[in-house]
Amino acid sequence: MKKTTMRYRQVELIETLTLTELCRFCHVGQDWIESLVAHGILTPFGSDPSQWRFDPINVARARKAQHLVRDFELNVAALALVLALMAERDELVRRLAHLTGN
Repeated sequence: MKKTTMRYRQVELIETLTLTELCRFCHVGQDWIESLVAHGILTPFGSDPSQWRFDPINVARARKAQHLVRDFELNVAALALVLALMAERDELVRRLAHLTGN
């Protein structure tokens, strides 16, 4: 008897948000998002705010930033530092897990 296997084509759907949509999603003003972009916290696609598109990673980062500001009353410069340190920690944890086989 012949074995049959079904192959599924992987389709990756990437939803992006405009600046206005991201502001609505996060319940924040455009100036706050522009400040996050200016400090390198968010990296939109597009050359100016009217063309910016934010991918899911940036949307999640904006929400994380929002929570950190709310919980710890950080300014944008401190927020950028905290997020960079968190990303570095996550990378070190991944590398350690890889080295230890976990």
